[in-house]
Amino acid sequence: MSTIPEKTQLVVIGAGPGGYSAAFRAAELGLTVTLIDPEANPGGVCLYRGCIPSKALLHVAKLVNESEESAGIGVVFGKPKLNIDKIREWKNGVIDTLTGGLGGKTDKLKINYLRGTARFKEAKTLEVSLENGNSGELTFEQAILATGSRPQLLPGVEVSSRIVDSTGALELADVPKTLLVVGGGYIGLELGSAYAAMGSKVSVVEMTAGLLPGCDRDLVSTLKRRLDKKFEEILLKTKVSELKEQKNGVAVSFEDNKGERVARRFDKVLISIGRKPNSENLGLENTAIQLDERGFVPVDGQQRSAEKHIFAIGDLAGEPMLAHKAYGEAHVAAAAAAGEKALFDPRAIPAVVFTDPEVAWCGMTETEAREQKRKIKTAKLPWRSNGRTLTLGRDDGMSKVIVDPESDRVLGVGMVGPGAGELIAEAVLAMEMAATGEDLRATIHPHPTLSETIYEAAQMLFHK
Repeated sequence: MSTIPEKTQLVVIGAGPGGYSAAFRAAELGLTVTLIDPEANPGGVCLYRGCIPSKALLHVAKLVNESEESAGIGVVFGKPKLNIDKIREWKNGVIDTLTGGLGGKTDKLKINYLRGTARFKEAKTLEVSLENGNSGELTFEQAILATGSRPQLLPGVEVSSRIVDSTGALELADVPKTLLVVGGGYIGLELGSAYAAMGSKVSVVEMTAGLLPGCDRDLVSTLKRRLDKKFEEILLKTKVSELKEQKNGVAVSFEDNKGERVARRFDKVLISIGRKPNSENLGLENTAIQLDERGFVPVDGQQRSAEKHIFAIGDLAGEPMLAHKAYGEAHVAAAAAAGEKALFDPRAIPAVVFTDPEVAWCGMTETEAREQKRKIKTAKLPWRSNGRTLTLGRDDGMSKVIVDPESDRVLGVGMVGPGAGELIAEAVLAMEMAATGEDLRATIHPHPTLSETIYEAAQMLFHK
C-alpha cells in the first residue's frame, strides 16, 4: 500500500520471520492486520541478510569440499572453478523467490503492507513514514513489535569495503586472499567456512577459551579438529586491540591473555561478535515499556510487554536470537491478540551451527548440568561406528544423550556431524513429549541412517 489507513485492529512492526508469521496467523484468525517494514517484501534479516543467503553460500562450500575430498573414495574431479558473479546471482535469486512468495501471501491474506518505518506517538498511535515520502498517523487496538536485531561492532569501528559485518560478508563482493574473522560464534564460523571453501585463507580470533561459547565441549572439539585443517589459524584467548584500515588491507593488532601483542595484515576483516536488538528509535519512551539492560523488551508468557496491548517477539524479546524461536513466539502473540488461549513455554529450542560438520543441540548441556550441580547420566556415541556415516566417506561425528538418572527423562541431546541440523528435530520432539531414554531406545529407526546414532546412544544408557 502507498497510503496509510486511519486505524487497524493489529499492527505488526517488522516483517522478518516473527513479524510476517504473526501477521499471517492473525489475519487467518480474522483480525484486520497492517504490516510495516522498510523492505519491498516481507523477509527481514533472515531472508535478506542472514539465514537464507548464508546457507546458500554454505551449499557452495559443501560442493567444493565434497569435490576435493571425493578422491579418497576413488572419484576424482578437477579443481573447482568458481564464478563469483554467477554464485551471487544465484544467491540473490533464492532471496527474491522466497521474499516474493511472502509478498504474494501478504496480498492473498489481505494484509495492509506498508513499506516504511514507524514509531510510537503514544501507546495506541503510531507515526508512520513511508518509503515513497508519505507520512501520517495510524491508530491501533493492538501491536506486535518484531523489529529484529543487527550486527554488533567493535567500539570505534565502522564497516567499510575491507571491514565488514555479516551483512557485508553475505553480499559476496569478492573472495579476499586473506580473511580474519573476529568472533568464534556460529555466524563467524559459518561464514568463515564458506569463504575458506571459496579460496580465502581464513583466520579466526576468539576472546574466550573455546569456539562456540555455550555449546557442549565434546561437540565443539569434533568440529574444531576439522576447522583446524580448513582454516589457516584459530587464535583462542585472544582479542583484537586495534584495527587500522590501510590502502592494501587491514592492519590488526592482537593481544593474548598474557598481554603479549602481535600485528598482522589481512585483505579483509569480518566482525562477528554478536547481535543487538533494534529497540531504538521506536518511540518506546512514549509508552510504559522500559528496556532491560541489554536493550530487550521484557515480556510475559504471552509475549505481552508492560503495555498489555503491545506484544514483542523474536530478537527484540531476548535470547535465543533464532528465527525459529521467533516463529513460535509469533503464533503465541497472534493467538493472544485474537483472544485465544496461548502460552510460549517450549521445553526445548534447538540450536544449529551450519558448519561442516554441523553442530546441533537442544535442552541441557553437560556443562550446564555441571554448573547447576545436577546429577545426570550421559551416553556418547562416535559416528565412526555408524555404517551410513562411513558410506558418506566421513568418520567424524558424535551423538550425545543426557537423561535424569532417576526418572530417565531426556534432559538434552547434542550431535555433531553431517546433517546434524536435520536430525535434531527428533530430539526436540522427544523433549516436548517428555520422552525417556527408554522411549528413544524402543523407537525403531530406519537402517542404515544417521538417525540411528540417537537410537544407539540411547542403547548405551542401558548398558551395565
